[in-house]
Amino acid sequence: MTGTIAPRRARGRTAARRAVLIGWLFTIPALLAYIGFVVYPLLTGVQYSFYRWNGVGPSEWVGFANYLRVFTDPDLLGSIGNAFILIVFFTAIPVSAGLVLANLMRSMRPGPFSTVSQTILFLPQIIPLAAAGIAWSWMYAQTGAVNQILGAVGLGGLARPWLGDFQTALPAVGLIGSWVLTGLCTVLFLTGIGKIDSSLYEAIRLDGAGWLREFTTITVPGLRQEISVLVTITVIAALSSFDIIYTTTLGGPGRSTLVPGISIYRIGFTQSDVGLASAFGIVLMVLVLACVLPLQRLAKVSDR
Repeated sequence: MTGTIAPRRARGRTAARRAVLIGWLFTIPALLAYIGFVVYPLLTGVQYSFYRWNGVGPSEWVGFANYLRVFTDPDLLGSIGNAFILIVFFTAIPVSAGLVLANLMRSMRPGPFSTVSQTILFLPQIIPLAAAGIAWSWMYAQTGAVNQILGAVGLGGLARPWLGDFQTALPAVGLIGSWVLTGLCTVLFLTGIGKIDSSLYEAIRLDGAGWLREFTTITVPGLRQEISVLVTITVIAALSSFDIIYTTTLGGPGRSTLVPGISIYRIGFTQSDVGLASAFGIVLMVLVLACVLPLQRLAKVSDR
């Protein structure tokens, strides 16, 4: 009996080692690509951030001078402030609107209208952000669709070049982000609602609860994981926004829509200050992590 157990154990260990080897063979190509396209550029960026370098000539060691400039330059600090303002438009509005729309669409009967509604809401996700930015810049123009609609409903006095006004440029750009992300939030919430036990809705209706109590006591708690994922995605999108700003305002008028992504682009490619651009990029990465990691921690605690 003992003689048969030992070969079985040996064969089991051999099969386990073979499975590990096969797993590494599948993992190594992706790991090498990750190291080459993520880890190595990140480490290189950290290295460049301690130098003054124009990208061509000799570099000069400056220590933490680039980081000090990031935290003392009012223009760079202002771009970070604009990014936090965009969180309202990229996160608060899409997530709230997505919750409401998903709850309304849940009550619809399955059919062509429901399918078309979901398709229209998700459509911005398949449109390149650069194309969306260009289209919205036309609609926001003085003679664009937005001002024409305002004139048609008797609000022509509100018409203005929305992206050219210091007061409205940032909210106008933010609303483009809201439009893009609302469909993603709605579709993901619809998927999450489909996983909630329908008997919970039936039970609360038998208790005489209205739609608001049903929404706050069953739908929202049942979508904690989806809310956590979407808040994380949209906060990252707000803090690292580039495409929409670049194609609509380039950070103008003045610096009213300047965000870190545009600042890094300008510093690195226009001013040829690779060291400062790298330092600002590292600061932006740390800022994103400082915002996202507590959100993830809070989501895990609330799920317990």
